[in-house]
Amino acid sequence: MKVLVACEESQRVCIAFRKRGHEAYSCDIIEPSGGHPEWHILGDVIPVLDGGVVETMDGEKHEVGRWDLIIAHPPCTYLTVTANRWYDIDRYGETARARYKERYKAICFFMRLALAPCDRVAVENPIGIMSTAWRKPDQIIQPYMFGHKERKPTCLWLKGLPPLTATEEVLPTIIHHASGRTDSPWHFETLGLPLAERAKERSKTFLGVAEAMAEQWCKEEI
Repeated sequence: MKVLVACEESQRVCIAFRKRGHEAYSCDIIEPSGGHPEWHILGDVIPVLDGGVVETMDGEKHEVGRWDLIIAHPPCTYLTVTANRWYDIDRYGETARARYKERYKAICFFMRLALAPCDRVAVENPIGIMSTAWRKPDQIIQPYMFGHKERKPTCLWLKGLPPLTATEEVLPTIIHHASGRTDSPWHFETLGLPLAERAKERSKTFLGVAEAMAEQWCKEEI
């Protein structure tokens, strides 16, 4: 299968498909941390959605035709509900208006991915505005359904694909703060990172989820 993993610098999903013999490519505007620039398309993903000839970071060109599967991880900064308080125009004025403009652009980008010319598309994002701006997700998964003792509800909007089946359900580890708030280790441990690095770490797909995608969505006929 020819697989495009959009907005992925970690290459975790890309590598999971490559391990199974598929011609998978990651694409992002930043260089990959996954160690395989020869599988990475550096730049805007929108022109790549149509397939055709793509160029990887090693300068090689690849004729992929039309993609068999697209898995997309659009940035969630302006889509997640956790930032809703910053959209209060009465309180934040022009700053809030600017955020609304960025949210609109983020929604448009999300929809370009969701409506890509491919028979099989999966778009993932945290719980956020797309449930009302477009439609509710087909599935919400958690890392603890795939062998990781973490909580991170992740929405999947699917076209031509079945919902993921849990592979190894475990009890999540929960950190209890003095304030009464609960947290997950992955979230707590990244709090001290610089903002950009924190966002990059938190956007990485859990390995168990990547493996499930590659195992369950790699069949020619689903």
